[in-house]
Amino acid sequence: MLKPKTWFRLALFVLIGAALVYAGWHFTRPQPPEVELATIERGTVEATVVNTRAGTIKACQRARLSPTSGGQIVKLWVKEGDRVKAGQALLELWNRDLAAQRDLATRQLSTSEARRSEACIMADNAKRDAERTQQLADKGFVSPQSGETARAEARARQANCDALAADVKRAQAQIRVSAAGLERTTLTAPFPGIVARVTGEVGEYTTPSPPGIATPPAVDLIDDTCLYVSAPMDEVDAPRIKPGQPARITLDAMAGQTFSGKVRRIAPYVTEVEKQARTVDVEADFDTLPKQGLLVGYSADVEAIIERRDNVLRVPTQAIQQDGTVLMLGAGDTLEARSLKTGLANWAFTEVVSGLAAGDRVLLSFDQEKVKAGVKVKPKAAK
Repeated sequence: MLKPKTWFRLALFVLIGAALVYAGWHFTRPQPPEVELATIERGTVEATVVNTRAGTIKACQRARLSPTSGGQIVKLWVKEGDRVKAGQALLELWNRDLAAQRDLATRQLSTSEARRSEACIMADNAKRDAERTQQLADKGFVSPQSGETARAEARARQANCDALAADVKRAQAQIRVSAAGLERTTLTAPFPGIVARVTGEVGEYTTPSPPGIATPPAVDLIDDTCLYVSAPMDEVDAPRIKPGQPARITLDAMAGQTFSGKVRRIAPYVTEVEKQARTVDVEADFDTLPKQGLLVGYSADVEAIIERRDNVLRVPTQAIQQDGTVLMLGAGDTLEARSLKTGLANWAFTEVVSGLAAGDRVLLSFDQEKVKAGVKVKPKAAK
């Protein structure tokens, strides 16, 4: 028979062994996977369309200007960055020959006007002489032949006056031709704006672009008071976009900021950049231009808002599986599969018509193979 001390030692060893076995099992047993959950709540859901490639900030008015005729630059009144008014001269080509032709035409006009004035005075005098001679012929003081001669002389003088008046008009037309030639040698701003680029220096030659051959413009003028975004949208989404729809505009140069705008125009044709990437250019206006200032050519994205619903039950879109179900956290932290009836959706949220209630928690990610319906999980706060 064992002694009491032996029984005590034996019981102690058994308890220590059991404790070690339990500790080993406790620390080596598989732990429930930790998952990220999202709480179902009410909010806004929008159906939107986003451009497939980066859009571009463009100016409502931009003119790449060149003189209508080639020549040597003799005056350059602006430099890059200057602001100009409509009609302001930008550069002038050599035009001394045209200026001389204009001066010659002006002198010819003066001479023609003087000759016309003289001829018309003589015609008026001859007309009065003819009238007096006719009166004398009627009274028998002179022969009828004298009256006829006086009338012929008056008609000849009047014809000379009319001919010289035509010479005056020809001289005036010649001045207009010379002025038009001079105007072609001066490049002026068609609208107010900022000079973006000047190609050429005083003494260099500039030529207009021949048909079908692109050459650098002499002056690139931009109206930076009116800017918009042009962005390519997938041809599949284009029919859903209408002018006047609200839009959100984001700029790579102003990260973290979103600007409100409206769709202004949808291009009436499809752009075929690649056979499998056909897009439609959509233009959007800013409701208010950013105070920081924009540069033409900035990359920008346009998110056209097709439809919007406020205060609806919504679930993160990434929580919905391909079969349209979600994994909801049930009793005992066990996942349960739920089928949903959904409404409006975008890449962030999907409207829940039925299948979930406010406050329910659903699984956000499915990157763990063991996480599925019926598995007990350990919730963690959503980021």
